[in-house]
Amino acid sequence: MNIYQATIKDLKGVSHLFNLYCIFYKQPSDYEDAESFISDRLKNEESVIFVAVHEGEYLGFTQLYPSFSSVSMKRTWILNDLYVQEEARKQGIAQALLDKAKLHTIQSNAKSLELQTAPDNTNAQKLYEKNGYQKDTSFLNYSLNLM
Repeated sequence: MNIYQATIKDLKGVSHLFNLYCIFYKQPSDYEDAESFISDRLKNEESVIFVAVHEGEYLGFTQLYPSFSSVSMKRTWILNDLYVQEEARKQGIAQALLDKAKLHTIQSNAKSLELQTAPDNTNAQKLYEKNGYQKDTSFLNYSLNLM
C-alpha cells in the first residue's frame, strides 16, 4: 500500500472515495459534484489530501484544511475527512492515513491537528483516542447554518 499526497492526477480515485464518504454521512450520491468539489480543492491548493492506494485501487483518503490559532499565532490543520472503503477496513489504512496527517502537521510546524466526528461514530472515536486525540471540554462548538 502506498500513501501519498494526492494531485490532480488522482482526481477520479479521490472523487470516488469522497462520494462514498458523503454517502456514509447520509448525503445523496452525487459523483459529479464530488468530483467538482475535489477538483477545486486540488487546483486551488485549498486542502491537502492524502490517499491510500494499493495496486491502483484507491482504498482511503484524508483531507486537511489549513487554519490558524490567533492566540498562539500558529498554523493549525483541520482533519475534516477520513474515509476507508468498507471492504478495506480493519487493515490499518485509517491508522496510516492518520500517521501521514500527523507527520504533515509536524513538518509544516503547525500547533495542532483538529478534528470532529459524529457522536455515533464510535469506531472512529476509539481510533482517535488510541492516537492521543482528546475531547475538547474547554469550549462549546456553535454553528450557523446558512444553507
